[in-house]
Amino acid sequence: VQLQASGGGLVQAGGSLRLSCAASGRTFSSYAMGWFRQAPGKEREFVAGISWSGGRTSCADSMKGRFTISRDNAKNTVYLQMNSLNSEDTAVYYCAASRAAYGSYGDEYDYWGQGTLVTVSS
Repeated sequence: VQLQASGGGLVQAGGSLRLSCAASGRTFSSYAMGWFRQAPGKEREFVAGISWSGGRTSCADSMKGRFTISRDNAKNTVYLQMNSLNSEDTAVYYCAASRAAYGSYGDEYDYWGQGTLVTVSS
């Protein structure tokens, strides 16, 4: 599976962005998907995950109520809707695919996209 993340950019604090992650291959619907992020000088952290069917999701506590993960298996795409952005959300955002569950540990994921940069200005 090859993953291509897009949708990052510069946004003002309080604004919104929707990230997309397009996957190649015909088996996208069999993978759980996740979003992670890495801010400058910080470790990578889990953002959100979604099951292969889209029926179950999880989100990091600090982002609950602001970020929503979804997927469209017909389009081989997973999305991350981000609202009420603040400067602490500035990071490179990565999508990842897992043959197993949509866990919060990076080691659980088998494939990674190249990342898309989100910059929130205050």
